[in-house]
Amino acid sequence: MSGSIHFKQHGRHVAMLEFDNPPMNTMGQAMRAQFMARLDALEADEEIRAIVVTGRGRAFCSGDDLKEERVAAAKAHHSDTPPAEAVSFSQLLERIEGFRVPVVAAINGWCVGGGLEIALCCDIRIATSSARFVCAGVNVGLMASAYRLPRLIGVARAKAMLLTGTPHDAAAAERYGLVTAIQEPEELVPAALALATRISTRAPLSVEATKRMAGRALDLDAQAAASLQAEEFKVLVRTEDHAEALTAFAEKREPIFTRR
Repeated sequence: MSGSIHFKQHGRHVAMLEFDNPPMNTMGQAMRAQFMARLDALEADEEIRAIVVTGRGRAFCSGDDLKEERVAAAKAHHSDTPPAEAVSFSQLLERIEGFRVPVVAAINGWCVGGGLEIALCCDIRIATSSARFVCAGVNVGLMASAYRLPRLIGVARAKAMLLTGTPHDAAAAERYGLVTAIQEPEELVPAALALATRISTRAPLSVEATKRMAGRALDLDAQAAASLQAEEFKVLVRTEDHAEALTAFAEKREPIFTRR
């Protein structure tokens, strides 16, 4: 039986996706296809302003299905072309990273290999106190997270995780800056939803532009960053939401944003 990606709506503007593929929430081809379809639908819905992704059971996600990977590896052994399975996983990662609205990862347990890559592609990560993080590439003769993890937590700490393949607990992840908060298990999803809800009350076009800018910040020099920021600012300053924010400030009330 293949797993599922469960969808829940939280209020008008927040959605939650839950990985459900016992026992470790592997992300094989069928799960990836479901995940992509859910992301496509949510991105097309302009009422959605933030999403939460989490796992059911004892794992957030343990990455690719190794049984499928074994078959793919056998095929790839006689070909110079990367296996389709590897390509589709990379496409999923790029989809999450470039998603229109912020994505909050609520890491409920084991976060391993490709599951860690998924978490790294999210905009904000929080975890339970029992979460465990494993850079599993070197454990299975592959490579994963060697680009995104150093950019997030620094090269020295990233190498300690990447080159050993040992589990790191939630306290270490918070200390490294891999996650920004630790919650007890029963508080994890409520905390993630509260964070996403807060994001959803900010000016949506501004949030989306800020995410785009922050996502490119480490790749741009000062001049290119200033140019890109000026282009985004030129659009935002003319929006109805900016005018609404100024009016609300003058009237001493909370603004009501409409994504216009």
